[in-house]
Order: sequence, then structure tokens, then C-alpha cells
Amino acid sequence: MVENETPTRHSGILLHVTSLPSSYGIGDLGPAAYRFADFLAEAGQSLWQMLPLTPTDGACGHSPYSSASAFAGSRLLVSPELLAEDGLLTDEEARRAEVTAGDRVDYAGVSASKEALLDAAYRRRKSWRFESEYADFCRSNAWWLDDYAAFAAFKASFDSRDWGTWPREIRLRERLAVEALKASLADRIEREKFIQFVFARQWVALKRYCNGKGIRIIGDLPIYISYDSADAWSNPGIFKLDAEGRPTVVAGVPPDYFSKTGQLWGNPIYRWDVLKSSGYAWWCTRLGHATSLFDIVRIDHFRGFAGFWEVPAAEATAVNGRWSPAPADDFFQTVTRRYPNLAIIAEDLGLITPDVKHVMAKFGFPGMKVLLFAFGDDTSTNPYQPHAYDANSVVYTGTHDNNTVRGWFDGEAKPAEKRRLMRYLGREVPAEELHWELIRLAMMSVASTAVIPMQDVLGLGRQARMNLPSVTDGNWAWRLAPGQVTPEAAGRLLEVTEIYGRGAARRAPGR
Repeated sequence: MVENETPTRHSGILLHVTSLPSSYGIGDLGPAAYRFADFLAEAGQSLWQMLPLTPTDGACGHSPYSSASAFAGSRLLVSPELLAEDGLLTDEEARRAEVTAGDRVDYAGVSASKEALLDAAYRRRKSWRFESEYADFCRSNAWWLDDYAAFAAFKASFDSRDWGTWPREIRLRERLAVEALKASLADRIEREKFIQFVFARQWVALKRYCNGKGIRIIGDLPIYISYDSADAWSNPGIFKLDAEGRPTVVAGVPPDYFSKTGQLWGNPIYRWDVLKSSGYAWWCTRLGHATSLFDIVRIDHFRGFAGFWEVPAAEATAVNGRWSPAPADDFFQTVTRRYPNLAIIAEDLGLITPDVKHVMAKFGFPGMKVLLFAFGDDTSTNPYQPHAYDANSVVYTGTHDNNTVRGWFDGEAKPAEKRRLMRYLGREVPAEELHWELIRLAMMSVASTAVIPMQDVLGLGRQARMNLPSVTDGNWAWRLAPGQVTPEAAGRLLEVTEIYGRGAARRAPGR
């Protein structure tokens, strides 16, 4: 289940905002997002799962899991059309920025175009009727906004270098030096705050619209934050950094069947002893912020709360790391006391140890089941086969890190996997219908929640894959074409949803 209560059956769609169609080269929080919410309602869905909404960077391939802030919103998701509606752009300015529709995001082009539009909107801000609302936003969000806006402005002034290379007095936040630089960059800092305000305003309106239609939002929270972030720069004491503010150890995962050298992620490691002494204040604040944005939070790499692989920062691979414990039980006791209605999905894919399972069971956090993992071996005990689920689970045909169903079947599945799949289905299924058979398996399963990537609803091939892990270029760019989401798709999805008792009408709107 998603909440910690008696399971009910519901379902939804996984689609990141950047994948929506729009006239500006990237999906955003504008009209197409509202039309997609309408589609979800028409198709009987009660959940919309997204990837992280935080700022992205070309240096990290615009991965939404590598961000300069755990709290800020991505400027690329701001809708020019809504800025025009609010009087911050002229219709002509918005029209001139439109680009030819494409099925891939051109991040470099989009970034330049959006910056120009945001510049125009910022210049017009003083005549804006929402000035008092903006002032309230800055006051109520100062606890993260001030540091983020300063960080973003400082980084731009230092030629976008990571903060570990900044002048020592700024890197180590010497008060007089930081205040002097803030004063010299005051306009740039104000611009960053303004962008966060218009993002938040557009997001709140979209979420309200979705909730009004009985659709809850599942947000995504990476367990780790990026080193080159406002969070690490402004909170160095909660990370394992040296006296110069640079990491001593970094995060990753050990060697396994998939990689002989493991994965070296490079994120700074938390000092859980320091966090515990503060009552996990930073993490509680982070989760509180997430619950203000989303109805449900999926936590990526959940096992890191119980134990994590830390690697000396000088290592070139993850081989010479070690497992270190984290206080998961105490942490979640603290968190759930503060947020008793916190709704979490635990990303528990891969090798999960008993201590992680214990925490999930104790606090009632559902884990994930992925149907594309169900047919890799010939065993009835495979935990990803539908008959092995328990009700407190969230089943996916695939995730953002997997191929699409059609792409997997055509290009990845071995002959033995295909035979096991057909045997499980009880008949031979044509490749062009296979995605609906896996959707049916997910919907009919006992898992209380089923989430289907939009690519699988449409039966798209590997070209619609969102991310190929370990490949740095070409990810996160797939987009829906205008008109690709049809009433026929909504009707077929509604039918299978209602057959298996997951219709949105069975639930009250909101949480």
C-alpha cells in the first residue's frame, strides 16, 4: 500500500514533466500538464508519478537525480504560457520563443531560450500584481531560498565551477566575505529568488488541479544530494568533508553481477552521528518540504538508510569501499513522529538485506516490484512474479531506468525469458500487444498500487526509453508528441483499471 493503513487498490502513470508536449522544446507546468491530468482522470487513474523536479545541469547530462538543490525547482519547467497569462511576458515574447515540435529535448537550446524568457519576466516583475505574494514566499522559504539563491549566483560568477574550487573564504562561508559577495551580486540573487517563486506558483496551481480531480502526485526523492549543491555548501557539517570542504569519502555500490568495479556515484556521505544529535533536523526539513510538494514520496536507494557503501574520495572505482551502518530504525521513528501521515514508497530493487526489510515492515513502507525482472530465471519464487507479491507493494511494468516493455522484448529479452513470459501468460502473445498483457498482469496483481510508464501504455519501443544507467549522454530527453495521448488509449486504460478494481472513482480525492 502507499499509506500505512489497510490497502486499497489504485493505479497511475509514470511520466516526467519534461516528457510532456509543449511549444517550447521541453515539457513544463503549463497547459499540456493540465491536459495530461485530464487524461489521467478520464482513464480512471488516481496517481501521477514524476521524477525529481529540482534543477538540472548540463554538466550532469541534465539528470534530475543530480541537482544543485534538494529544495529548489527546475527553471526549465516554468511555463512561458503561464508567465504570459500572469502578465510577465507579452504574447509576442512567448510566441517568438516557440520551437518546432520534436520527440527529444534539446537541453542546450531549451536552456538558452528559457533564460531569455526568464530575463524578460524578471525585468517586468516590479509592475506585477503579485508583489506581496512574492515577498511572503521569500520570507516563508528563506531557510533554503537564501542559501540556494546565493549559491546559484556565486556559481555563475565563478564560471560555473563547483564550489570546492571557489576562493577559500567563500568556499568555507566566512561571513564578511560572503556578505560582500552577496551585496555585489544582489540583483542576480534576487533573480534566482524570483524564478523559484514563479516555479512554486505554477506548481501549486497544477497540484491543486490534480488533487481536485482525485489525482495524487508521487514525487521522487534521491537519498543522496550532489556535492556541487547549495545543500552541501551551506550544511558542510552533516557530510563527511575535510577542513577545506572537500569529500573524504563518496557514495556508490559495490561490485556485483552487473559491474566488476561497482558504481562510483561520487555523492558526499552523510555524517549520521551529527544528524542524529540534531534530531535529524536537516532530513526532517527535507521530508517536510517534500510532503508540501507531493502527496506521496518515493525514496531512491532506500537501503542507504540502513547501510551504505562508502569509498575513499581518491579512488577511481567503487571496489575499495566498505559497508557502514546507518540508524534507519531510529531515523524513521523520529521522522514518523514528526510526520505521522508521511506516505513513502521505498525503492528496494536489487539485493536487499534483512535489516532493510525489517525497517520497511515495521513502518509499513511498500516496496517496488518490476515486471521486467520477473522472467529472468525459471523459478516460481522469483519475487517479481505477480503471484509472489503481497498487498503492500507498488508494481511497475518498468521504471525510468528500464527499457520499455516493447524495447525489452525486441532487443533485450533472451529466448528463455520470452518462453517463460509466454508460459506465465498461458498463451503466445504478439509483440505488438505484449505491453497490454503486462499492464493487465500489473493491474490484476494483489499489489495495492500499480504504476505504468506512459511509454508502455502507448506500446513504444526502445527509442522512448528515459534513461540508460551508466551512459552519460542522450538520457532524460524522450517526449510525447502532440496528439500522441489519445481518447482510445484513455478508454483502454480505463477498462483494464475498472476490471481489476483500481478505478479512481473508488477513492476520495487528495490524501
